[in-house]
Amino acid sequence: MCQHVKRQRLSCLTLKEQVSIIASDRVIEKLEMSILSRVREMETSCLELALEGERQCKVGNYRAGVSFFESAIQVGTEDLQILSAIYSQLGNAYFHLQEYSKALEYHRHDLNLTRTIGDELGEAKASGNLGNTLKVLGRFDEAVVCCQRHYDITRGMYDKVGQARALYNFGNVYHAKGKSICWTGAEPGEIPEEAKVALNKATEYYEFNLSIVKDLGDRAAQGRTYGNLGNTHYLLGNFQRAVVAHGQRLLIAKEFGDRAAERRAYYNLGNAYIFLDQFEVAAEHYKKTLQLAMVLKDKAVEAQACYSLGNTYTLQQDYQRAIDYHLKHLIIAQELKDRVGEGRACWSLGNAHTALGNHQKAIHFAEKHLEISKETGDKNGEATARMNMADLRLVLGLGQNPSSSLNTNNSSVLTENHRKQDTLPGKSLQIGCSDTLGDDGFFDLLSRFQGSRMDDQRCSLLDGESRLSDPFSPCTTPPVAMRKSTSACEANPEPGHFLDLRDSSQGSRLDEQRASVGSSLPGLRLSTSDQPIRLHPMLSRLMTSADQPQDDDVFFDMLVKCQGSRLNDQRCEEPLPSTRGPTVPAEDFFSLILRSQANRMDEQRVPPPPLSFDPNQPISD
Repeated sequence: MCQHVKRQRLSCLTLKEQVSIIASDRVIEKLEMSILSRVREMETSCLELALEGERQCKVGNYRAGVSFFESAIQVGTEDLQILSAIYSQLGNAYFHLQEYSKALEYHRHDLNLTRTIGDELGEAKASGNLGNTLKVLGRFDEAVVCCQRHYDITRGMYDKVGQARALYNFGNVYHAKGKSICWTGAEPGEIPEEAKVALNKATEYYEFNLSIVKDLGDRAAQGRTYGNLGNTHYLLGNFQRAVVAHGQRLLIAKEFGDRAAERRAYYNLGNAYIFLDQFEVAAEHYKKTLQLAMVLKDKAVEAQACYSLGNTYTLQQDYQRAIDYHLKHLIIAQELKDRVGEGRACWSLGNAHTALGNHQKAIHFAEKHLEISKETGDKNGEATARMNMADLRLVLGLGQNPSSSLNTNNSSVLTENHRKQDTLPGKSLQIGCSDTLGDDGFFDLLSRFQGSRMDDQRCSLLDGESRLSDPFSPCTTPPVAMRKSTSACEANPEPGHFLDLRDSSQGSRLDEQRASVGSSLPGLRLSTSDQPIRLHPMLSRLMTSADQPQDDDVFFDMLVKCQGSRLNDQRCEEPLPSTRGPTVPAEDFFSLILRSQANRMDEQRVPPPPLSFDPNQPISD
């Protein structure tokens, strides 16, 4: 009887254990299904946010697009292709918003992610985007490295379209570099040799690009390249070649009905014809520019066309028509509250009225020009206005010769510029410092400096939140504790202690180099459980590569070298601030007008009579 009861109890216990195990399995299954469902919901939510961000960017609402992309990153995703696309689109959106530091950040994320997962096509696109952003930031050497990487990958993949884009980006980088060197506003063709070298490289890349896009039959790409090629030839002083290139750009723009491109082509043709001394042809092109600007309702470009027409008629000495167009420019500049444009209009109107002998009106506009130049801080404009007023007062016989004040003003401007040159960063000198260190102190100081410099040179490929995403950033100095341990090691002569310290120091440095992938790539969601449900093979590779430096580091090594050379390039006098307003075109033929004005003013200056004048003596020719 007792044995029977015991068997019943044992069977009950066994049954309960089986039920418990079955219940436990069901709970785990439900938990897994719940996790999978939640992951799918998050993936769907991330993708939907990203698609909405892309839609907003396509309609030109980049600020809203950025908000959706940032929200998608906050949700996160395990799909590396989706994450790469978000990085790329977000970088492009920030680029359009002219927030270039943020654009640079996300294009770097995209580049690092695509390189790590072995997506060559994605790496090529990321390199191109990064190069364009670096170009806008003026970091041309780094941009060239990115363009070269873009071209190498696409050439290896036999991707003609990608090669053409890379070559076009190459040309744009060298074109921008050449323009940036011309700080002084030199006339086309009269530029420094360094600028000529860069611009000649740009023409080579544009010509190479044209040969490919012609084979591909891509007329739109041909039009873009012809426009940039024409601008490059214009800066080099090859005005006839510029006319040919811009003529092709005009034809292609008309094929596509692109009014904005057509307007730009007409304007560029007008600029080239000015330097070919074909003023009538230039005026006709400017008039077509004006008509298209009015059709497009672009008031700023309309004002620029009026300004260029006024200058063209000034060069033709048709001053009344010049006054008409400069007055139109003045009215639009006042509507757009462009004080710089108002100042240029007043200066031009003063010149035209002086040529017509309307000296009272001329001095009125000269005074307005002086007032606006003071307000906008335009030192060159202020000096020009003072000079014009001085000449006009002499012509009017007002008896006031402000040449002394003019010379004083010019000398003060020169003094200020000289002071700026003397106070550039990095040029402060300490004179009369005596060295009181002995030999031992000197060598101790030298070893400490050398040790810290060697530590600075130990850069880690991956470090926390910035190493993977920022291959360009300089290495940080090791913590003070590490340097103290090194000095303690030098003081202790025991070999065992030295080896222990070396191992611990080296181990800690290696630990610092092991970055968390999730923190380095925002939006990358990693499974936190000990046994992830399903790990993407690319994600597994990414996690493995976080602890191992990549073999192909030539690309980033070149970028680091460019970074170092860029620091040396920055040690130079900074360019003068731009004083061009929205209604003033970049090419205003300032020097041509000044030369014309100087010749006219010299003709108006009547030499004083000799001290002893004999009426019977003949006057020499």
